[in-house]
Amino acid sequence: MGTPEQSTTGGPEASWAVRVGGLAGSCHPGPVVAVTALMAALAVTAGQSGARCVLTAAAVLTGQLSVGWCNDAFDAPRDIAAGRHGKPVVDGTVGVTEVWVAAYAALALCVPLSLACGLWAGAVHLAGVAAAWAYDLRLKATAWSWAPYAVGFASLPAFVALGLPGQPWPAWWIVTAGALLGVGAHLGDVLPDIRGDLATGVRGWPHRLGPDGARLLLPVPLVAASAVLVLGPAGPPGRWGWAVLVVTVLVVVAGTVLGRRWERLAFAAAVAVAVVDVALLLLRGTGIA
Repeated sequence: MGTPEQSTTGGPEASWAVRVGGLAGSCHPGPVVAVTALMAALAVTAGQSGARCVLTAAAVLTGQLSVGWCNDAFDAPRDIAAGRHGKPVVDGTVGVTEVWVAAYAALALCVPLSLACGLWAGAVHLAGVAAAWAYDLRLKATAWSWAPYAVGFASLPAFVALGLPGQPWPAWWIVTAGALLGVGAHLGDVLPDIRGDLATGVRGWPHRLGPDGARLLLPVPLVAASAVLVLGPAGPPGRWGWAVLVVTVLVVVAGTVLGRRWERLAFAAAVAVAVVDVALLLLRGTGIA
């Protein structure tokens, strides 16, 4: 297949449109769009002004783009060795150098955009972005691979809260729920590729648990996040809150039991609980600070 640099340059015949498409595909567009949209919606429900919502979304977008491009550029040699076609740097539609340039450019934009939301807000968001870069560059293959996800996801709602007028500190439960969602996201992100990662020597936290262990543990932080989002805010959770908890537990139990025979059902159950957590996060947006 040639050297990593040869396999990822795309060649002089590659058109500008193809290269732009390759860059778009190598940023992990699904998570980038999902996280940015979620934080923009949370900013709206939390009560940020229209202009501040746009600024918050721009900061989150550039941060997520930088992390996604860093991930693909750093992993290019291993992806090529594993033959993971479908990734632009592996298929040759964009070069590794171009992806690195895009990652650093997005990071350079993220810094002033984050700080424009306030000193404390910017510092918290940039700490989360730094944790994500640390995961890409070093911690992914260690037993601490879960920590950057926990820090990164916890920093996002904290960033939104600190961007409100008066820069109020975020409520403990919103930060805790964010961290738990991050751990669940880490397990869910790794699980589909865990066997291939093990074959190439990746030994992150989920890999040390093994495919079965990671699958069984996946719903635990997500259900815990549901409990925190329902029980954490002041006042009784009400009937709907208890109903949400009961439903999430039932979905997880069903997914775990049926997942012993049909592995995809366990993952689908975890995704369903994650969707519920996102909905709870938005519903609780007005009280995050």
